[in-house]
Amino acid sequence: MLDRLPDFLDPILYAEQRRETAGQMAVAGFARLSEILKDNSGKIAVDFSFEKKGRVATIQGSIKGELVLVCQNCLQELIVHIDIPVNLGVVSTLEQADRLAAEFDPLWMDEETISLQEIVEDELLLALPDFPRHSHECVKHEQAEPASIKPDDENNQQKSNNPFSVLAQLKKNTGDL
Repeated sequence: MLDRLPDFLDPILYAEQRRETAGQMAVAGFARLSEILKDNSGKIAVDFSFEKKGRVATIQGSIKGELVLVCQNCLQELIVHIDIPVNLGVVSTLEQADRLAAEFDPLWMDEETISLQEIVEDELLLALPDFPRHSHECVKHEQAEPASIKPDDENNQQKSNNPFSVLAQLKKNTGDL
């Protein structure tokens, strides 16, 4: 087992050698993931084993850690605990992907090596909820109270809030022609 995670790996060679790799990756190193996080500090633990299932090289293991997102209800910090099981089958054609056992997701390889960071980042992005929110009833942001309105200003405010008030003005102006 490797103590340090490699930047690039050859999953077919690793599977033939029945390698295992485990370690941690900095969350800040994931560019696409960092764009949607509130805080990109912390580490993600990766534990992969490579082996052959028939003629297919496979990657099995887990990805664990915590990510800090923004709750879509209250816009406050939301910590999401990640524990993703990984079951990937390495394929290079659609035919191989179709024949892949149901327990495996296809990992498309068109070169000899692949970035371990990309594999982990893809799995993390797929595991995140589309609309993250707290499991409890969180408080929504309260809107600012409207300023006090004088009775004379009330009619003017209603006219300016009416989306058709501009059209009414245009109608009046064209009617004078």
